[in-house]
Amino acid sequence: MAPFPNYDSPAELRRFLESRNLGMRKMYGQNFLVNGSARKKLLDALEAGNGDAVWEIGPGLGAMTAGLLERGALVTAFEIDRGFCAVLREFFGASPAFTLIEGDALKTWPENRASGDYLFGNLPYNTGAALLADFIERKKHFKRMVVTVQKEVARRMAAKPGSKDYSSFSLLCASSYRATLLPVLKGSSFYPEPRVDSQGVRLDPVPGRETASYPSCFFPLVRSLFSSRRKTVRNNLKAFIADSAARAAAGIPAREITEEALALAGIQGGERPERLGVEEFSALAGAVEKLLETGNRYGV
Repeated sequence: MAPFPNYDSPAELRRFLESRNLGMRKMYGQNFLVNGSARKKLLDALEAGNGDAVWEIGPGLGAMTAGLLERGALVTAFEIDRGFCAVLREFFGASPAFTLIEGDALKTWPENRASGDYLFGNLPYNTGAALLADFIERKKHFKRMVVTVQKEVARRMAAKPGSKDYSSFSLLCASSYRATLLPVLKGSSFYPEPRVDSQGVRLDPVPGRETASYPSCFFPLVRSLFSSRRKTVRNNLKAFIADSAARAAAGIPAREITEEALALAGIQGGERPERLGVEEFSALAGAVEKLLETGNRYGV
């Protein structure tokens, strides 16, 4: 392996980038974690070691990659920046434990055949949540995930029903994982220094949920009901069913299906979506799916 720059020194990292004619691209949300103590704590939280297959998102110049390889992990790194890819190949290309996937992880991961039991990464602010959602909705499950995201996103990931941070993304994460918040990372922990704080999050599978077979309309229903938070479950559900029914068969009375779905799921229509948890949404999605698929009494 080639000698690494001092990953704790913004000045040395800047000189290294300049020597390679490389720059930081805002469009990729690139920020290096230059806090060595924080890097160690994140690696410790992952608990991946000898022979464990780890997918790393956005390795940059390889500070975390080096730590993973030192612990004996088998690393598949997803990097979008071509210049950084060249550096990663130089640093780690000779290691049989390292595999590099070039390109946007959102586009490349579904076609990647390398195993990945753990997920790790300092995720880009602009695409981190979308990537995690994509993994969950496409049923790519991990034994554990440890990621760094914008603090507000981290709070949403761990939020409970009824709290101010609870959102469709909270419920999406809870549909498979239990989120544990790790220490907040101030902007000074990164280079370049962002204007917002970051936070680590550890996600562990909830027994039974990570392999649960949710109704096909579960995720669309979650997004739809949270799209108008001030409206009641009844009103949002009616709009969702009307749209679904319009695609399935014209003329289905959405109001009747709404009331029957609420009754079947045992949910009060006057509740707000942000007060419902995974079980309630799953029951409601199951009831909606059953009624729309059965449909004979509605003339489908």
